[in-house]
Amino acid sequence: MCESYDIQKEPAGNYPSFEECVAFHGHSCPGLATGYRAALAAMQALSVARPSDEELVTVAETNACGVDAIQLVTGCTAGKGNLIIHDYGKHVFTFYSREKNKGVRILIKNRDVPGREEMDALRKKVFSGTATEPEQKRFYELMAEATDALLSIPQDEMLTVTEVAFNPPGKARIFTTVICPDCGEPVADAKMQTVNGKAVCATCALPKKD
Repeated sequence: MCESYDIQKEPAGNYPSFEECVAFHGHSCPGLATGYRAALAAMQALSVARPSDEELVTVAETNACGVDAIQLVTGCTAGKGNLIIHDYGKHVFTFYSREKNKGVRILIKNRDVPGREEMDALRKKVFSGTATEPEQKRFYELMAEATDALLSIPQDEMLTVTEVAFNPPGKARIFTTVICPDCGEPVADAKMQTVNGKAVCATCALPKKD
């Protein structure tokens, strides 16, 4: 269960590499590594390959960087309707395989890495624009070290995998398009809202500003 290989270069199974996730996301970071590890753990626990359509469903409890790695590894995307995001600020991800009638919940229990406190202190300076050039350099060095550490930490030290009841969200629906009578723009009929007895789109249903 504890893997010691370099997961960044040799993920178990025929899954995208971490470098491919970086290219998709735009940069390398600890959050992306966290999502990557969660996705690999789920795919291996479910014994599934990357599906071509909606066979797999992911419910993420954060909208952070790791979700991009999950999209690439699992094939679950918002556009297909099989990536559901509830932004609770928790690194918890539940994966359902419709093929296997099985679900697993991945909890990231340990993101502690060497230099974490220093990195957190520098992050505030970097993102507020007050960090000096040496501080910025040090911050990104720590980020790279943290990312490498998260890619190599044994799985059972980093996360827990719990089997859950198979209860995935329903498959994506295709709605009929109608025209909002107020703005004249096309909108899915299921997203229309009733205001003062009239069905209008969600934006037209918003309270009018003075």
